[in-house]
Amino acid sequence: MLVRQMELSGLGGPERLVAREREVPAPGAGEVRVRVEASGVAFAEVQMLRGRYPMQPRFPFVPGYDLVGRITSVGTAVTGLAPGDRVAAMPRTGAWADEVVLPASEVVPVPAGVDPGDAVALVTNGVTAWQLAHRSASVGPGQTVLVHGATGGVGGLLARLCRQAGATVVGTASEANQEALRSEGVVPVDYRSPDLTERLRRHAPHGYDAVFDHLGPRSVARSRALLARGGRVVSYGSAATLRDEGGPLRPYLRMLGGLLWWDTLGEPRLTRRRRVSLYYVRPGRRFREDLTTVFGLLAAGTLTPVIHSRHPMSRAADALRELSRGGVHGKIVLVADQERAV
Repeated sequence: MLVRQMELSGLGGPERLVAREREVPAPGAGEVRVRVEASGVAFAEVQMLRGRYPMQPRFPFVPGYDLVGRITSVGTAVTGLAPGDRVAAMPRTGAWADEVVLPASEVVPVPAGVDPGDAVALVTNGVTAWQLAHRSASVGPGQTVLVHGATGGVGGLLARLCRQAGATVVGTASEANQEALRSEGVVPVDYRSPDLTERLRRHAPHGYDAVFDHLGPRSVARSRALLARGGRVVSYGSAATLRDEGGPLRPYLRMLGGLLWWDTLGEPRLTRRRRVSLYYVRPGRRFREDLTTVFGLLAAGTLTPVIHSRHPMSRAADALRELSRGGVHGKIVLVADQERAV
């Protein structure tokens, strides 16, 4: 059976995204076939267009980090899943298609009555935010934390989870998005301020207990200087290195070099209490457990994503352009074209 896939044909801009008709096989043993209802648009795809995402596939390939859809058929040896079940998954590539085949072990049930666009906005971003707040940094009452990019797809959810955990949250954002942060109880700071570091220090004169940084090595070094004793920077991306030269792994190698220096030479051993750690969302058992937890919060109305915009899958290039321009508040989502949503 031929299905449409949105394919990145090479380096460049969103115009390199083209629709192709491809054969998708029947599910094999331990696999399910899923009709995609919604897929997320992530900064990873912007990086892939420039060849800046670590270990991305060779061109041409189908992007799409995560998806929500209905199972249409199951292979042999699949138990607990049936056609008609709505599930979510994080394949990391391949989700921008009308139908996909996935290992049954990698899909997570989606609660009944949940909008597929809302659900997909929490697959990668929701688990990332949950794990940053509760596994990487153990945010709790009385703490003061800093979230860079606090109106982004991950940052917005992370700021809310930290607030729910009882922390005071300071968030960087553009001036246009600051009122949205105030309405959620987050202290906004304009990331374009020439005296950004001093502004951030004013809100935590004794230092931050945690800083969540998605920008890259230079920003992480500045973030570390803002920590309280015993505080932690969690680095989970390199967005500011999009236009850098060199291989896509270079920012992470620099980060690892910085970690080694800080841990061995950066401070006298007796006063070394400010830590930096790297985070990367990974599939597996813990991912599935945490996504189930996040979906429970969504179903209960405790954690709802902000959807910046929704585009039909056929207009995926427009979604990429919108994300590339910046200023996005929340998550951009692709939804199935109406004529194909059968």
